[in-house]
Amino acid sequence: MVLSKTVSGSDDSINSTFASRYVRTSLPRFKMPENSIPKEAAYQIINDELMLDGNPRLNLASFVTTWMEPECDKLMMAAINKNYVDMDEYPVTTELQNRCVNMIAHLFNAPLGDSETAVGVGTVGSSEAIMLAGLAFKRKWQNKRKAEGKPCDKPNIVTGANVQVCWEKFARYFEVELKEVKLCEGYYVMDPVKAVEMVDENTICVAAILGSTLNGEFEDVKLLNDLLVEKNKQTGWDTPIHVDAASGGFIAPFLDPELEWDFRLPLVKSINVSGHKYGLVYAGIGWVIWRNKEDLPEELIFHINYLGADQPTFTLNFSKGSSQVIAQYYQLIRLGYEGYRNVMENCRENMIVLKEGLEKTGRFNIVSKVDGVPLVAFSLKDNSQHNEFEISDLLRRFGWIVPAYTMPPDAQHVTVLRVVIREDFSRTFAERLVLDIEKVLHELDALPARVSAKLAVACEDKKEECNGNVSLILKKTALETQREITMAWRKFVQDKKKTNGVC
Repeated sequence: MVLSKTVSGSDDSINSTFASRYVRTSLPRFKMPENSIPKEAAYQIINDELMLDGNPRLNLASFVTTWMEPECDKLMMAAINKNYVDMDEYPVTTELQNRCVNMIAHLFNAPLGDSETAVGVGTVGSSEAIMLAGLAFKRKWQNKRKAEGKPCDKPNIVTGANVQVCWEKFARYFEVELKEVKLCEGYYVMDPVKAVEMVDENTICVAAILGSTLNGEFEDVKLLNDLLVEKNKQTGWDTPIHVDAASGGFIAPFLDPELEWDFRLPLVKSINVSGHKYGLVYAGIGWVIWRNKEDLPEELIFHINYLGADQPTFTLNFSKGSSQVIAQYYQLIRLGYEGYRNVMENCRENMIVLKEGLEKTGRFNIVSKVDGVPLVAFSLKDNSQHNEFEISDLLRRFGWIVPAYTMPPDAQHVTVLRVVIREDFSRTFAERLVLDIEKVLHELDALPARVSAKLAVACEDKKEECNGNVSLILKKTALETQREITMAWRKFVQDKKKTNGVC
């Protein structure tokens, strides 16, 4: 969710597209209207504005599922008015959630007996799941420190600098220091050796990522576990591991079943996964699974009875829709192990098609790995004339939404483009995208000069105006320069569109 803000200079009213058919008067943009309007008018106004959104199927920036089978859509719509928190009123939905937790726990090789129930909960997404897992680690660490008569006011978590922003949120919201292992060019995930070196007596856990957002790479959880076991023996600590498998949790078990990253490793105490990514459900569902009951402190669980019966709950929010939980159960029983494996194999094959197509252009370095999340992260071999941000901007003319971004410290000088391959991204899409990228490259090559070069010339002219006194010129940060180049480029492209007479 983003903070609300108004658009400066925008009109304060909204008009119906087909005014003569519905309403003639405009609506206030930021205030509730005094009078009602026909339902047809309300629908038309909103529908027309939403037409300007991007096409979700072409949003290659997102890991989130954008297509499901019609039968699942029907189940979701039928349950859209059910509040999942009303467990006594909707016991079947609660049962389906419990089945999902147990299925996922077995998928992650949780050490469960034949009649033992898995410990886990459905969440709004991996962000909430990480908050809950982090709270469990913090409370366990605090309880242990208090029992030993030691201070417990400076907890920390060790992660790589490539973690998703939800880890930074957890650290800031719940007052935990985030100790980040810096990246380097060519190695864009957390180094397990450096991570273990940063562990101290105040470390509540080390967070490993199974599927980095930046390049899809799986971190070496097995090596991290082995190194941490040795350090725990030497120090007497019992520092655990949490695996953020938001993207890779529904990939590794099917494509790399022999890879040890889950509860097969003794120090892995909890795992989160996004059902709305490669769990193949629309946005709004995540899962967090604990190794056993001892890893989730009982004092964090609330018991309520004002909805009809005693209900244990461990969530950050209260009300939540039931649709995504039901959809997750649908996908698990509909596809089964075989179906998920087929989907993931198809995604990987389409990823290879795109990767090879980009390599054939001879213009890009591929910075992602074949083994990992099915995505292609790539950068220009030569960005002296044009950069990745310009390619991203021009691709929107073809409908493609392909993000360009800089890597975290200490690899922030590297800029990449990233295409996430989801179930609804076909081989035809991959081939078409390569063709459109080639068109963009051809157009960029035909331009007389790069915008940044023009800005550099302007800067030199400014120096001359200042009689060579460089100190009079305000030095911009890298981010400010990047934004200025991007805005100037967009203006240049828009002006070019106007003069070309393209309709």
